[in-house]
Amino acid sequence: MRTTLAILASASLALSAAPAFAGNNNGLVVVDLTNADVLNNLAQNLKVNVSDISALNNVSVPIGLAAAICDVNANVLAAQKKTGTSRCTAKNNTSALQTAVQKKLGTVNQ
Repeated sequence: MRTTLAILASASLALSAAPAFAGNNNGLVVVDLTNADVLNNLAQNLKVNVSDISALNNVSVPIGLAAAICDVNANVLAAQKKTGTSRCTAKNNTSALQTAVQKKLGTVNQ
């Protein structure tokens, strides 16, 4: 029980620090932009062509954000990260996802 609590506490700490690692990709998850509904919604909200977004193929975002976008538990993504690149497919559109896409498109001031 103590080991489980220690592991959960460590994972929680690591997840809360994820944005601090964004510069070196350690705390980021690759989010696939292949879901047609998400693509259409992003394109409409950003006033760009769907093909512009689908050409990106993916964006990298912090684990907590990826969990919300992909409707996946953050602990699952953190576990994937230990064995390589953490990856999921976008199922939800959020303003943070829109910002990440805009930055990758180069259509937002940084």
